[in-house]
Amino acid sequence: MCNGDFSELIHMAYVTPTAEETAPTVLLVDNNPMSLMRLREVFKIRDFNIEECQDGDQAVDEYIRLDPELVVIALDIPSLDGHLAALEMREHGGESRIVFIASRRNARLAEDASHSAGAVAWLEKPVSSTAVGELWDQILGPIPDAPGLEDLDQLYPEDRIKPEPDVGLMPLPALPGMPQLPLPVAGIEPLPELIVADIDTPVKAKPKRRVFKLLVFLTLTGAAVYGAYALGYLQDYI
Repeated sequence: MCNGDFSELIHMAYVTPTAEETAPTVLLVDNNPMSLMRLREVFKIRDFNIEECQDGDQAVDEYIRLDPELVVIALDIPSLDGHLAALEMREHGGESRIVFIASRRNARLAEDASHSAGAVAWLEKPVSSTAVGELWDQILGPIPDAPGLEDLDQLYPEDRIKPEPDVGLMPLPALPGMPQLPLPVAGIEPLPELIVADIDTPVKAKPKRRVFKLLVFLTLTGAAVYGAYALGYLQDYI
């Protein structure tokens, strides 16, 4: 949709009721329910088809799906902030007009984001119908360039959203004074099983060497006495 056609459609939507299928669409993005309610009322009286979401990632998906004429997006939304979400929308293409909303304390941030993403305006929270009316001509004006697209890779690198590769087991931290234990390495053969003795099996006690020696001594002594008697050496003593 060209800028001129959109301007005519917006003016028509503002002053006259329109059929739902021909009404322009506004995508409202904010995670604050009260803010969303106020925005809903502001654009309802202008006969917009209203679509809502509450985080940056979903906003980009809805932008691609809907191709809305107008996007009103808060800067402080989860998952992907409003500035980066708007840059993603501009990178995708289309001629949607982007309007940032922010609190007064974030006015400087809103101005910088508007310049970077090529927003047509920014509105201070809480947004009122009067504030929108005061900037309506600016909102319908030319869409600025988005110089921030040149730095999009640095602002939002692609590898930031890639899952980290699975590296297996993570090493446990070493205890103070102890070396780091190595991780188990695949392919190492397991250690052989230890043979554990059966402690219930009784062990036979060996005969004491002292008793054995005594028996040998007595046997030899008896044999010597008997030999001496048989030879007559002991006749004088009997």
